[in-house]
Amino acid sequence: MSHNWYATSIDKIEKQLETNREEGLGTREIDERQATYGKNELPVKEKKPEWLKFISHFNDVLIYILLIAAVITLILGHYIDTVVIVLVAVINALIGYMQESKAEKALEGIKNMLSLHATVIREGKKHDIEALDLVPGDVVALRAGDKVPADVRLVEADHLKVEEASLTGESTSVKKQTSVLEDDTVLGDRTNMLFSGTAISQGSGLGIVVATGEETEIGQINQSMQEVEEIKTPLLKQTDDFGKMISIVIVALAAILFVFGIFFHSYEWQELLLAVIGLMVAAIPEGLPAILSIILALGVQTMADKKAIMRTLPSVETLGAVTVICSDKTGTLTKNEMTVRAVVTPDKQYDVTGTGYEPSGAIMHDGEKVNVKVDQPLKAFLTAVKTVNDSDVIEKDDQWIVQGEPTEGCLVTLAEKANQHIKKLTMKSKIPFDSSYKYMAALVEEDDQKKIYLKGAPDRVFDMAGLAEGSDERHYWEKQMKRLTQQGERIIAAAVKHVDQSYTSIDHEDVETGMTILGLAGIIDPPRDEAIEAIKACKRAGITVKMITGDHKDTALAIAKQMNLTDRDRVVEGRELDQMSDEQRRKVVNEVDVFARTSPNNKLQLVEALQYNGEISAMTGDGVNDAPALKRADIGIAMGIKGTEVAKEASEMVLVDDNFNTIVNAVREGRRVYDNLKKTILFILPTNGAEAFLVMAALILGIAMPLTAVQILYVNMVTAVTVSLALAFEPIERGTMERPPRKSTEQLLSPYYMFRIIFVSLLIGGSILYLHPHWVEQYGLENVNTITLHALVFAQLFHMFNVRNERHFSLNRDFFKNKAAFIVTAILIALQLIVTYVPFFQVALGLEPISFGEWYYPVVIGLLVFVVVELEKLVTHRLFKRK
Repeated sequence: MSHNWYATSIDKIEKQLETNREEGLGTREIDERQATYGKNELPVKEKKPEWLKFISHFNDVLIYILLIAAVITLILGHYIDTVVIVLVAVINALIGYMQESKAEKALEGIKNMLSLHATVIREGKKHDIEALDLVPGDVVALRAGDKVPADVRLVEADHLKVEEASLTGESTSVKKQTSVLEDDTVLGDRTNMLFSGTAISQGSGLGIVVATGEETEIGQINQSMQEVEEIKTPLLKQTDDFGKMISIVIVALAAILFVFGIFFHSYEWQELLLAVIGLMVAAIPEGLPAILSIILALGVQTMADKKAIMRTLPSVETLGAVTVICSDKTGTLTKNEMTVRAVVTPDKQYDVTGTGYEPSGAIMHDGEKVNVKVDQPLKAFLTAVKTVNDSDVIEKDDQWIVQGEPTEGCLVTLAEKANQHIKKLTMKSKIPFDSSYKYMAALVEEDDQKKIYLKGAPDRVFDMAGLAEGSDERHYWEKQMKRLTQQGERIIAAAVKHVDQSYTSIDHEDVETGMTILGLAGIIDPPRDEAIEAIKACKRAGITVKMITGDHKDTALAIAKQMNLTDRDRVVEGRELDQMSDEQRRKVVNEVDVFARTSPNNKLQLVEALQYNGEISAMTGDGVNDAPALKRADIGIAMGIKGTEVAKEASEMVLVDDNFNTIVNAVREGRRVYDNLKKTILFILPTNGAEAFLVMAALILGIAMPLTAVQILYVNMVTAVTVSLALAFEPIERGTMERPPRKSTEQLLSPYYMFRIIFVSLLIGGSILYLHPHWVEQYGLENVNTITLHALVFAQLFHMFNVRNERHFSLNRDFFKNKAAFIVTAILIALQLIVTYVPFFQVALGLEPISFGEWYYPVVIGLLVFVVVELEKLVTHRLFKRK
């Protein structure tokens, strides 16, 4: 049911929905509509069963090849080989399954925002019913503290204010009214509508339900989240591409060598098939998915310790590639706590220190604290704003909170910052605030004199004070007002009028004239200090920060300038974005840093435009309105304290402390993790390369296989799960946060990496192949496989120390910094001794116990690899420096 209800009169709505504001719906109509529209709830997405989640981790082309190899060994009767190959595949799937993020709960989060009960008028009587049973056309009554149960078009509004921050991003409660609005009115300005999931903060109202369940604004967000296409992270894209590429190469090579062996060496086909399987197993880096998951999981743990909870593993490395952070303003860059920053009286300007509702800070003039005992104009102003006030601030759980309106709350805090107690006078009569006349007034008695104190919109108060256009006095106040608004501050004016002692009540006529202006207060939702520092750090790291907010453009730009987020003056509003083509949005998103009055769809449009332009985008937010963009962004970042459950469940990362600076720490960790992932790949692949080289050489030269398929699998898994694990703990390299983000197109396997992998593969494989005839002659064929296995393992162990520092000398002052490297070295040596001398493992892997003298060769080959690779790094580094 899509309709611009806010632009339609009540009478027309009653006709269209066949309802009546006094009587409501009848029983028959309710039954019919429940059958037509269903329950007032959001549809639940069917969850993937646990077994299917586990099976999905076998959905990898490299695992397919491994499983085919297992089937072939089973057919050929090599059951130990089959069991070991299948076991490796299952272990990989288990690791992936265990590290998988929790099931998607965003839809439940939105669903839980719907209120449980609603007060309706049916057949002329009030009923308290479950919100699930509401239908379009129902007449609902609402009061302060209620959660809005559906989308409602207001019929009556009595001082009604609604907290919509979670839906629109507005930091203040929205005053509601019943008048018809224009067709192009944006979501945040639809003041005659109440939206499902928002809360009544003040007053009461009556309205007609116009949308329920998935047809509500929250329902539309829910639907757009289902429709949002989740994108793959750079790491997943590259590992997928690498897997496909290597699988094609492996299968092609295996087929060629099988044909070669049949025609040129007259191998028995079963023997040749086993050799080809050995080649396939050797070339597949089956340990790589497991170690990548473990490294990412360790990154997740480190980030959790630093107050950033990652909900998906690959998102850790994506953080290191982020080029743009799209941030909501309210509660993310700002504190979502209204604060008076400045006060102006007829002859002075004051600065106010302290932020939030905590009454700590002072009122300053020319750098000194003001004594209100001698500054009577300031005292009168503070008395006015504290007295004409229905709100209060209290301390709860070591935190100061406002009871009532945030704007009024900050005025109470202002009065409490005075150096002596400001008395809140008893209101003998009052005129409540209403947006139609934009002020609140109260009749009080002070020092045996009755007076009317008033606060409200400055332009309205200026007229009440009789300030003529162009007069010196009006010019003074307008100049001060302009100065404050340019700083992003909202202005509240206060005035007083002395009246006769006979007054017992007041009305609008009593304040229309004769008021005397006491002063102005400049109010702001202050930026977080740590967010300002975080933005500086982002700029140093080459990351752009963009503000996407539901607030007004002047306020948004002032805050952005104050935080050094932008040096541009252009601000684009949501309605402008709606009128743009995709191409225009893609252009404007690069030219503008501040977007105001945005709708949920605008945020999604901007994230998509950034991604089209090749940016890796992060989106921070805390409200329901942020959820679709959080899900679509490469990294969705939700606030943990003030964030809604919807935002948290739609995101990849949750900031536990709502501290923008935590994002910078997370980016730093993301870059470290990515660097260590690259080092891990640089370490693991030469193992596969050396094994594949040995198997191919044996087939081409017609010599005995130096390793069986099971032995190859053992080497692959033991080096991946033990030695390479040490690289996950490598500390961040110097200057990492001063370099620009890596390009999304940057390949894990750069030309240098390809050279290095081939070079080390040939170095390890060539050394073993060169010594192979000598080993066969001296120790016999039965011991050669064992020596070869140890030579491969020790070569990789020494190579791990090469890889710890990619291009510089490894034996530096940080050599002993990573204790994990030495722990895994000890574990690996112990494992090698166990598989060599414990009978069960000897049989399982087909190894023989060797003498002390035979260990000489593995150790020498390992040392040779370390020295040669260090020399290669030295030469290569000098060549790069020359270029």
